[in-house]
Amino acid sequence: MAKMTPETLTEELKKLCGDNLCSVVLYGSSAAGDSVKTSDYNVLAVMNRLDAEVLLSLTGLCSRWDKEGNPAPLLFARDTLLRSADVFPVEFSDIMQTHKVLYGENPFAGMKIEPANLRLELEHELKSKLILLRGRFLVTKGSAKEVDSLLTSSLSALLTLFKAIVRLYGETPPAKKMEVLPLLLKHIKFDEEIFSVVWDLKQGKKRAGLTSQQIFSRYLAAAQSVTESVDLWLQKAGK
Repeated sequence: MAKMTPETLTEELKKLCGDNLCSVVLYGSSAAGDSVKTSDYNVLAVMNRLDAEVLLSLTGLCSRWDKEGNPAPLLFARDTLLRSADVFPVEFSDIMQTHKVLYGENPFAGMKIEPANLRLELEHELKSKLILLRGRFLVTKGSAKEVDSLLTSSLSALLTLFKAIVRLYGETPPAKKMEVLPLLLKHIKFDEEIFSVVWDLKQGKKRAGLTSQQIFSRYLAAAQSVTESVDLWLQKAGK
């Protein structure tokens, strides 16, 4: 059986969902032309109705999609998505900037992201990512393989948050994640180089003469530096 693509997934969704399917959108690294060897496909599907019956009808298709290394499609009921810009401003602003509509209407047409909502979620997400990063490191036992996996799996989410920080500073971030680093450096001082080192690891390249623990130490310090700078800036801006 041929490997599934976002386009073939879309055709299957159309057959299974019929008139209930409003939109299918490709987002993330693949839509931005920013994928690496380990990248997967991120797909959003918007339905008129989204209940257990609909979910059950999609289990076979989504199981196949998952077995090929892709996350399950992100599903939203149309009315719920339109009312969710206030709780998912980081994610929606990133999707709105770089996406490809594979079927139906653009579900983000006319959607507005309020800066105050973006600020609130950004602070929560940055601090949550740091907590998760520390917690996951504790169970690696210092294993180089597990530390490398932790580094490469956490990078994309951090870079997405860095793009949101740039938006808060009133600038439009580039579509490709790594290109946000020099732009962010204009506003915040941090160890930019270490993110390039982890990006190279993600692509299967050499580790620039550093051990996994040395890379993690610098990576954690850089993430903490960015988070603390943004936290202080948000406190001042909120006064």
